[in-house]
Amino acid sequence: MPLKVNLKLFLSAIIALITTNQTIFAQLPAVFGPEINKTVKKDELTRYYITPQRIVWMSDSSGKLITNPQLLLQQGIGQTFMENRTVCKIINKGSTVSGLVLDFGKEIQGGIQITLSQSNRVTPKVRLRFGESVSETMSYVIGDGTTGKEGGATNHHSLRDFMVQIPGLGSQEVGREGFRFLRIDLADTNASIAIKEIRAVATMRDIPYLGSFKCNDELLNKIWMTGAYTVHLNMQDYLWDGIKRDRLVWIGDMHPETMTISNVFGNNPVVPKSLDFVRDHTPLPAWMNGIPSYSMWWIIMQHDWYYFHGDKNYLMQQKSYLLPLLDALLSKVGADGNENLNGFRFLDWPSSENKPGVHAGLQALMVIAFDKGAELCKIMGETKLATLYSSKANQMRQHAPDANNSKQAACLMALAGMIPAEKANREVIDVGGVKKFSTYFGYYMLQAQAKAGAYETAINNIRQYWGGMLKLGATTFWEDFDLEEAANAAPIDNIVPSGKLDYHRNTGAYCYIGLRRSLCHGWASGPTSWLTENVLGIHVTAPGCKTIKIEPHLGDLAWVEGTFPTPYGIVKVKHVKLKSGKIQTTVSAPAQVHIIKV
Repeated sequence: MPLKVNLKLFLSAIIALITTNQTIFAQLPAVFGPEINKTVKKDELTRYYITPQRIVWMSDSSGKLITNPQLLLQQGIGQTFMENRTVCKIINKGSTVSGLVLDFGKEIQGGIQITLSQSNRVTPKVRLRFGESVSETMSYVIGDGTTGKEGGATNHHSLRDFMVQIPGLGSQEVGREGFRFLRIDLADTNASIAIKEIRAVATMRDIPYLGSFKCNDELLNKIWMTGAYTVHLNMQDYLWDGIKRDRLVWIGDMHPETMTISNVFGNNPVVPKSLDFVRDHTPLPAWMNGIPSYSMWWIIMQHDWYYFHGDKNYLMQQKSYLLPLLDALLSKVGADGNENLNGFRFLDWPSSENKPGVHAGLQALMVIAFDKGAELCKIMGETKLATLYSSKANQMRQHAPDANNSKQAACLMALAGMIPAEKANREVIDVGGVKKFSTYFGYYMLQAQAKAGAYETAINNIRQYWGGMLKLGATTFWEDFDLEEAANAAPIDNIVPSGKLDYHRNTGAYCYIGLRRSLCHGWASGPTSWLTENVLGIHVTAPGCKTIKIEPHLGDLAWVEGTFPTPYGIVKVKHVKLKSGKIQTTVSAPAQVHIIKV
């Protein structure tokens, strides 16, 4: 039924709008009636217009087929004009295709806006190729939507490569994907297009960076911020894993993102919204995302989110699902204390072929999930169940399978208290340095190294592994990265020269083959929260940040300072290494937060 506007209510609403400074959104029910609340929803995201920073490539350098391209680097307004002014023209003579590649300077989530001048009274057709790398914009083949075979870009999850018509004397907005680069080619034969301006239209949550990290090593500062920005881009309608591909709520992948959000942005509603989304779409006894380990990560996140933010009302809303889920996990433990989980047995992709390692990792993850589930039961007043799950964790802890040289399994076993962290680090995790690290489980490898006291080793691993992506031109962290494989790789922000490896196009495995690989993946943000926790030294030891232990580990750093968001306000910390080697610490915290210095 169409909405009916009551003119009298409409006028009174406008008067109220003017006199009370209320937003028009707040007045919609008065204007259209209460049923409007069922059909209208305010967007949680904010739009930003971004000007291209440089022209990476042009099909023609003579100035005859592409004229005045530098105009595209001027800030636009999104409004066309009637009078004759200088524009950028792209011209096709015969079937020759002319085009160029623009660089917007940084990975963004969104689309583009193209504004044409009066020179176009027709509706020209252009081919747009969005890219997280320059190589992706230069791909001529649309690859298989699942595997990215032939190295081609894919239109899987979001459109990367497609045709669109642009109206003369108007603007057209198109695209909703993750990208930094754009290739635009005029598709019509014997035609021209007169472009007044091109702008990227980025969509993000307008939220402050409450947490911060700064030290005397600029590389670590950049890594911390890159991890924070990577997650920020993925905080869209829900908390995604990637803004190009994997625009889904993968609940296990969310854990590193959730830790980054808690350390940088504080209590943001996108996290509980996403946790609830997967819960509500996973009726028991099914596993979240079809993966038993991901249901365990959901339990772990409920625990960690409660500890950082202390929202007991939200926690209690999970009780009717949490307890049966813990029981479902309980049923998957044999009498001998070994896990026998059904479904897709998965830790991360690089470890997936190591079946004994996967078993060891799942055994450890169940111990962690039962430990944290038991603590949540105590908080919810279920003391008998807390004892049951704690006992099961202790039983399983006594059955420590061989990690089979899996760094993923070894780090989980160390964190679960199944093997000494020093042993796990010495015999498995630290072997070969960052060889066999993964962008997802690298976070837990760093955590295990911290538990082993190998802080300086972990800091150097961050510099080498995550810094390796920055050396290749990354502005966000990637779904997958192999430092050895990238030894002869060219940066992603230019045309790949002869003799150099095109890392984005010609490497990859599993679900991220070739250009299908995401170069903005939230699960890769681990160093951000790790540096805050272990170098800045902020450890939350009581729910809602009521108690925070300050225990810094500077390694080879001379000083570090930063901030950390709590439900009561910002904690400020600074550490300076004195000539004696001792650390001088200054802390400023809200009165409600009890600080323990170590």
